[in-house]
Amino acid sequence: MSRFSQPDPELTHRLSRRGMLGVAAGATAAALLGAAAPATAATGNATGATGTASEAKGRGRPVLPPGRLGIQLYSLRDKVSTLGFGPVFAELERYGYDEVEFAGYTQGSAGPITLAQLKRLARNHGLNPIGSHVGYYSNDPGAYTFAQNLTKVLDDAQALGLKHIGTAAGPFRYGSTVDAWKRAAEDFNTYGAAAKARGMKFYQHNHSEEFSFATDNPKVRLYDILLKETDPDLVYLEMDIYWAYVGQFRFSKRPDGTPAPFEPLNYVLRRPDRYPLFHVKDGESDPSNPYGYNMTDVGDGDIDYQRFISAVTRLRGHRMAHHWQAEHDNPAESFTFARRSSAHLHSLREKC
Repeated sequence: MSRFSQPDPELTHRLSRRGMLGVAAGATAAALLGAAAPATAATGNATGATGTASEAKGRGRPVLPPGRLGIQLYSLRDKVSTLGFGPVFAELERYGYDEVEFAGYTQGSAGPITLAQLKRLARNHGLNPIGSHVGYYSNDPGAYTFAQNLTKVLDDAQALGLKHIGTAAGPFRYGSTVDAWKRAAEDFNTYGAAAKARGMKFYQHNHSEEFSFATDNPKVRLYDILLKETDPDLVYLEMDIYWAYVGQFRFSKRPDGTPAPFEPLNYVLRRPDRYPLFHVKDGESDPSNPYGYNMTDVGDGDIDYQRFISAVTRLRGHRMAHHWQAEHDNPAESFTFARRSSAHLHSLREKC
């Protein structure tokens, strides 16, 4: 297999590790997250997807903009590795998905596949390849990362017709100080400029640690440094909504115990142009765990996606400006997760 098809070891490690985390709900989080209503069976869309829904159908326009529901294919890595991309894409088409986001271009797929074949397969099933996660850096000079092989990464993304190319790695390359994150921001600006020259947007996908504080200045939240020091015309963000709320639970106080509350949605509402992509994953509150939630299929947890998506898409000029990617790090049954998550999100209606 060619180098572009190799899995990103950093991403694999982070996703495998984070799938074992539970998160714990605190009082602040409970006030900010709406509890999900009891689930009821509902038809998700015209393709026959079925699942759970927390909103009655027919009340107001759909919260989810047409053509903007995607899925992060890492969630379906078990099916890709055993069935191949074609059968997986056929199921996603049937469930009503519009887009896919890659996490490697083979994911252990049954049999070799080229970028041209992968692009054609997606298009044949009505799926728009919208983005991909690639490693940020490595000690291996031959690694498939932005730092080591920027040209190759962008060549492959361009061959797939991607409009976005990003990383799920945090900006911790040089440490957790203010200056370390400024250096990482310079890296990101470089990658963003190179991506922009190809007609693409470079983006960074958060986990919870980005919302922690600088080790040399505990009054400064690291995520705020990233926003301030990256050029908004070159560097974009993919907010993983679940992990942003985990960050809220973990880092609503500074190391000295003083309050430092924040609301993830407010980051988006203040800078909506910087967030073209979102990861939509859900979690059920579990106060016995230190991180706040146990990850669930979308619609089975306590994150109020009717509220979150509506708040973003109701901004003037932003209804069609964002892409919503369903994800679950370790679903019990990945096709079931994909089907039920699509059905739930399609069922949500704006409040009249």
